[in-house]
Amino acid sequence: MAAERDPRWWKVDDDPLEAHHRATSHQAARDDGNWRQRRIHVQVGSEGRVFSNLFADVRTGGVSLHKGSIWHFSGTEIRQLMLATGAFTLALALMFNGGIWGGIGLDFPIICIFALFSFGPAFLLHEFAHKFVARYYGCWAEFRADPGGLRFGIILAAVVGIVFMAPGAVVVAGNATRSQFGKIAVAGPVSNMVLWLIGYMNWIFLEMLGIESGLIRGVNYFWLIGNSILCAFNMLPFGPLDGKKIKSWSEPIFYLCVSIAVTLVYITLQIDNPRAI
Repeated sequence: MAAERDPRWWKVDDDPLEAHHRATSHQAARDDGNWRQRRIHVQVGSEGRVFSNLFADVRTGGVSLHKGSIWHFSGTEIRQLMLATGAFTLALALMFNGGIWGGIGLDFPIICIFALFSFGPAFLLHEFAHKFVARYYGCWAEFRADPGGLRFGIILAAVVGIVFMAPGAVVVAGNATRSQFGKIAVAGPVSNMVLWLIGYMNWIFLEMLGIESGLIRGVNYFWLIGNSILCAFNMLPFGPLDGKKIKSWSEPIFYLCVSIAVTLVYITLQIDNPRAI
């Protein structure tokens, strides 16, 4: 039988979700004036990892929190982000290619690069927004990929030519109020709104220059699609999506965000595809 692990090692673990004890103290969260419940809250799927099902469970448990900069990314988190981004990019490239039935040609790597620059920022900055706001409030927050969701998304894109993927999520653990958790949740959709606005201003600028086609125009077009759809999808008020957390925190803010998200999708659908690829 394997020897029991020396308990002192748990004190230096990077990932609190793997710790076996409750910390005696952790970094204090910034108080926004709301009553703070004395608990450690962990958002994590079954079996200790993010769950791909839209109706993922949420449970509470003790974790060991680590202090660090708001910009800190652990080695584990970086690897998980690279895995999720790579799988998401591959699935998008397969969609653009019409699945495996369209044939994988020599231009497939170029399609992958196009997908990365078009949709990558929408996904990455959405997750970073959750992380940075959570860290601002003193919570531990790191991205964790969902291997099952990634596999399903790639297979679906390869066979059907459609992307429907749950790449993963930012896992948040900390002693925060309902208001603070609501702000952590709304940060993701708001980041997509800002990115969409930047893309739309660039679209207008390209029109003023008379640029109606080409690679830059195509990246800009799918930038608008990626941010508008990701924002609207995450505002759905069920499962582990941001919309449910935002609605439980503030219904006026929830309906305002939903209205903006639907408007962005509507405006984007009125734009003609420049057919850059």
